[in-house]
Amino acid sequence: MKLLRISVAALFAALLAVPALAGAPKPVIKIESPGQCIAPAEEMRRNHMEMLKHQRDRTMRHGIRGEKASLNECINCHASKATGSVLGKDGFCQECHSYAAVKLDCWDCHQPKAGFKATGAKP
Repeated sequence: MKLLRISVAALFAALLAVPALAGAPKPVIKIESPGQCIAPAEEMRRNHMEMLKHQRDRTMRHGIRGEKASLNECINCHASKATGSVLGKDGFCQECHSYAAVKLDCWDCHQPKAGFKATGAKP
């Protein structure tokens, strides 16, 4: 049994010595329109969904549109210059959500492209 523990420990140490296996690769986030976001990056990483839910409630219940925390404003700033979208390969939203294995259900109802204006009609 002692020999097995040494072998497992040695194998584990060897795996950690390989840089690609020592830590998980981080998502590559390309910010297409660099500048000042509505909040610092760390806060956005942790709280963007709560901000969007709060704005969703203000929009749906009170009719307030066009605020900085709106989904359209996020898309307009973060959409790829090449595709106009936040989805797809290297897409701003897609990259992190894929990394975290979190389903993006915003796009079940919303358009993921920049410059889109809601008409009130169901897509």
